[in-house]
Amino acid sequence: MQNSALLMDFYALTMANSYFEQGRQDEIAYFDYFFRRVPDEGGYAVFAGLEQLLDYLENLQFSEQEIAFLQQKQIFSEGFLDYLRHFRFRGDLWAVKEGTAVFPAEPLVVIRAPIIDCTLIEAFLLLTLNHQTLIATKAARIVSVAQGRNVLEFGARRAHGVDAAHFGARAAYIAGVDGTSNVYSDFACGIPALGTMAHAYVQSFDNEYEAFLQYAKTYPDNTVLLVDTYDTLHQGIPNAIRVHREYLAPRGYKLKGIRIDSGDLAYLSIRAREMLDAAGLTETKITVSNSLDEYLIKDLLLQGAKIDSFGVGERLITAKSEPVFGGVYKIVALENAGQIIPKIKLSETLQKTTTPGFKNLWRLYDKNRKAIADVITLHDEIIDSTKPYMLFDPEYTWKTKWVTDFVAEQKLQQWISQGGKQQPIPTLEESRAHCRQELQSLWNEVRRLEKPHGYYVDLSQDLWTLKRHLIERHSGKKE
Repeated sequence: MQNSALLMDFYALTMANSYFEQGRQDEIAYFDYFFRRVPDEGGYAVFAGLEQLLDYLENLQFSEQEIAFLQQKQIFSEGFLDYLRHFRFRGDLWAVKEGTAVFPAEPLVVIRAPIIDCTLIEAFLLLTLNHQTLIATKAARIVSVAQGRNVLEFGARRAHGVDAAHFGARAAYIAGVDGTSNVYSDFACGIPALGTMAHAYVQSFDNEYEAFLQYAKTYPDNTVLLVDTYDTLHQGIPNAIRVHREYLAPRGYKLKGIRIDSGDLAYLSIRAREMLDAAGLTETKITVSNSLDEYLIKDLLLQGAKIDSFGVGERLITAKSEPVFGGVYKIVALENAGQIIPKIKLSETLQKTTTPGFKNLWRLYDKNRKAIADVITLHDEIIDSTKPYMLFDPEYTWKTKWVTDFVAEQKLQQWISQGGKQQPIPTLEESRAHCRQELQSLWNEVRRLEKPHGYYVDLSQDLWTLKRHLIERHSGKKE
C-alpha cells in the first residue's frame, strides 16, 4: 500500500476533479507545511521525513488498476481520469534540512505547483513529516537527558505498524539515538542494529548459569547477559560474574555487559556496579530498559544510577506522552500571469490564522553560532547582516529588540524544481550530524525539558503588514 497513489484522503480527489472540470489544472498554487505547537510543551522540534517525501513525489503515478477503481466510483469525469493516467508531480519544493531544529508557525516545506498537484500530495506529505518529526523530537529529548550515555531504540515490537517501526528508527537515529533493535533499519539505512538475548533464552535452559555459559561460548568477545529473569542481585549478577571467572577470563575475554529490564533500576544498577567492580569487572557496561522515557532517565541519573546505556522502546517509538504531531498543510498563495496573490485563513484562534504569501525562513546567529531568533520573510526579502536588524513580536508589536553582529542564514533550500530533484539528498549520517550541530546552536534554556524558554519567531515588517492587511480585508473591519 505504501507505494499506492491512492494513499490520500478522498476529498483530495473530489477537489482535484472539480479543479479539472473548471480548467484550473495548470493554475499555480503555493502551500506551506508548518506546525502550531511543540509536543510535550517542549522548546523545539526536530524536522524529519524529507527524504521519503522527495522519493514519493519523484515516483508518484497512478496505475491502470487504480484508475479503474476510481472509475467505478462514477463521480469522476473521464477527462480527469485520463489526466491522472499521465500524472506526474510538476512542481517545486523548498524545505529545511532533515535534523533542523524548528519552531511553531515556521514554513518548513513550501510547495509551488499546479493546484491539483498540491492537492493530491497532502495526505502523504502530512503523514510522513508528522510521524518522523514527532519521533525525532521525542528522541532528541531523550538523548538530551542521557548526558552522553548511549541511547538505543528498542521499540519495533510496540510500534504502530511496519512503517512506523522502520521510519521511527530512522527519525530517532537522526536525532541522536545510537542504534536500534530493528534489523531491517540496519539493512535499509545502515542504522546499527544491536541486541543480545530475551528472557525466553534464559528460560529455555535448566538454569540461568547454563544459559549464560552457552551464550558466552557462542559470543565470547561480545557477551552481554540479561540478568533479571529470576533474581537480579542474588542469581543474575553472580551467575554473570561466575561465567566471566570460569569461562571468559581463562580464554582472554571479558564480560562485556549486563542488562537489567525490571525492578528498581536505580538501586539495582548501583548494586550491580558495586558487585561487578568488586569482581574486577570495572569495564563491564550496565544497560537498562523497561518503559523508559526522558523523565524516567532524568530521574534515574538524579538518583545516582550507575547506567552506561539506555534501551528505550514503546515510549519513544510511539511518542507515548503525546503521540500526535500537529503539522498542517495550508494554501498561502495563488499565481496569475506571474503575479503572486496571497491567501489567508482566518480563525477566532490566533494560532489558526495562517500567514499568507510565498515566504522564506531565516535564522539569526550570534558570533558564537548560538541561535538568536528566526525571521519569516517574503520570498524575495534579504536580511542584511551588516546592518542592525529590529525584531518585534508579531502579537505584541511594541516589544522590540535590535540585533547586531549577527549572521543571517536561509533555512529553506530548494530540493525539487519542475518535478525533478534539484540537489543530492543528504545521507542519514549527514542529517544526524546536522541535527547535532543544530541542537548545539540552541541555548540550554530552550532545550530544557520543563518550562523551556520560548524561542523567538518573528515576521518581517513587510510580511506582518501583508498579513494585517488581509486580516482587515477579510474580516470586514479594521483594527
